[in-house]
Amino acid sequence: MSTGGGQPIDAVEAARGSVPALEEKVLTPDKDDIINPKDDVGAVASGSDTDELLRGPNGEEYPSKRDLETLRRVKGHISPIIYTIAFIELCERFAYYGTTAVFVNFIQQSLPEGSTTGAAGTFGQPGALGKGQQASTGLVTFNSFWAYLMPLLGGYLSDTYWGKYKTIHVAIVVATFGHIILIISALPPVIQKPDAALGIFSLGLIFFGIGVGFFKANISPMIAEQYEATHPRPVVETLKSGERVIKDPVLTISVIYMRYYFFINVGSLVGQISMVYAEKYVGFYLSFTLPTALFLFCPLVLITFKNKYVRRPPTGSVISKFFGLLGLGMKGRWSANPIRLWKNIREPGFFERVKPSNIPESERPEWMTFDDNWVDEVRRGIKACQVFFLYPIYWLPYNQLNSNLISQAATMVLGGVPNDVINNLDPIALLIFIPICDKIFYPFLRKIGYNFTPIKKITAGFALGTLAMAVGAVIQHYIYWESPCRDVSGYGHVSDCKEALGFAANESVDERIYKPPLTVWIQTPAYVLIAFSEIFASITGLEYAFTKAPKNMRGFITGIFWFAQAFSAAIAQAFVPLSTDPLLVWLYTTVAIIAALGGLLFHFVFMKLDKEEEALNALPDSVFKGARNQDEDFKAVEQAQAEADRIRHAQGLDEKLGTNS
Repeated sequence: MSTGGGQPIDAVEAARGSVPALEEKVLTPDKDDIINPKDDVGAVASGSDTDELLRGPNGEEYPSKRDLETLRRVKGHISPIIYTIAFIELCERFAYYGTTAVFVNFIQQSLPEGSTTGAAGTFGQPGALGKGQQASTGLVTFNSFWAYLMPLLGGYLSDTYWGKYKTIHVAIVVATFGHIILIISALPPVIQKPDAALGIFSLGLIFFGIGVGFFKANISPMIAEQYEATHPRPVVETLKSGERVIKDPVLTISVIYMRYYFFINVGSLVGQISMVYAEKYVGFYLSFTLPTALFLFCPLVLITFKNKYVRRPPTGSVISKFFGLLGLGMKGRWSANPIRLWKNIREPGFFERVKPSNIPESERPEWMTFDDNWVDEVRRGIKACQVFFLYPIYWLPYNQLNSNLISQAATMVLGGVPNDVINNLDPIALLIFIPICDKIFYPFLRKIGYNFTPIKKITAGFALGTLAMAVGAVIQHYIYWESPCRDVSGYGHVSDCKEALGFAANESVDERIYKPPLTVWIQTPAYVLIAFSEIFASITGLEYAFTKAPKNMRGFITGIFWFAQAFSAAIAQAFVPLSTDPLLVWLYTTVAIIAALGGLLFHFVFMKLDKEEEALNALPDSVFKGARNQDEDFKAVEQAQAEADRIRHAQGLDEKLGTNS
């Protein structure tokens, strides 16, 4: 790799904190509205408790302990190249959500009378295979499980063999193949044979999910690495107003993920609404074809800006060392009692014992080729994995968004609006409230001195997901109570209400005759609450995976974050028997109770991590790269790391870093 002037950048410079060792072009930092920090000199300007300035190798000023406690934090400049990656994700999410938005109707509802494509017109119900709500819930849940299981493999392959850029290209090829199979399953000659179409559709889900998973594990860390490459740690700068501020890379990465999520929901919203209407008026084959066409923009943008992107190389396998390190730490501490095992893992000094410096060289395993700093990075990554341990419970309410809440909408008065377009209230709410949080709410909290830490945000996400399910339970109760066929079928039976009142299933009848007098828009609070929970928990989870993972394991740790959603989908399979009349009130109530208990447990287990947040983000970089480690000037590296440790000590960050695992 070289700088703009063609000079190589090695790992020693990376350890000193100037830039990380990469194989591709690094962007030049933008100046924004700051005064050159080299012009701001002197003991008074530093704000340090000593007369010594904390300077980086390029003259930048690092914040002192006093600065960290008193100066306002601001985001850095976000380069336009970052938004090209966000646009790629927009196209991929259009393809994913545009395709999956019609899955429930495609599987559950029957082919409308006289239709060969599944289209039903303004007041009809689109459908194709007619397999019922349990089948649709089961397959939609499987798709979610599979698509969020594959990031584990995609992250591993990226970190070890291919790198993020190449893995994303592989993901696009595999996902495109899956898209094509889904299109075949919805062609008019195929759709006439529901069993055959279902088999083809299920095969398409396999390839579709592999591509989606490989993509998700790598696109979110890649976008944050574009900023981190030129802004590795906080610096003090002076605004034109004269105010001294800390330009905080962690805060900036948080903002990047907020805007990244905004782009995700632009793609989601446009994809879902347009494809639902394509399904309703043209047919399912079009709903599967158009997303595939837009998906092809992803490789075009990637190739166009290839030389502009920071592309970290694969590092060879470090997973075996990761698990070897954990195994060494657990030696003599395994227990069949899960509570005792958890306490052993989290006991003080767990990772200190297995640092190379604390093990005589003659007793070190052959695989211990890393330094102490990599052990600290692994410890930090384990903390992130522990946080993600309870995420499957958080995802349970969210997963109702694309399954049971869609089915619930179909039982209320739609007024010509497709039932599977209502869940777009979620991305609409996100597009409204993400900018408000980004520009108003979060800056206001920082201004008044309230530190809305990641753990607090995630806890709030649990609470809001719980409230969303409580709303869903209340709505379902009134659907049952107000049903026109309650006197005929009894409380809790609405799915076959038309037939119970003497009409044929495919007969065109005013929906107000056989549906409860409830407009579908009363679902709005549930979708808005889920949207807010995503802002606090989902976006923060992506940020946590990136900032806490070892740099040579970011794809894998991001995969673990997404695996939590796969595990949640597997848990949700246990609720499939509740996804039918007259048990749906119990479904939403049960999910709400589980989410509430999960949120309380999350808060009390992880609240202590808030105190270590800044210290964890400021750990010195390890120069260990894995099996592909390069020859280094280790003496210079040790000097650079010693300097980094000195700065952390001067900032008081080593005092905040606990020893619990």
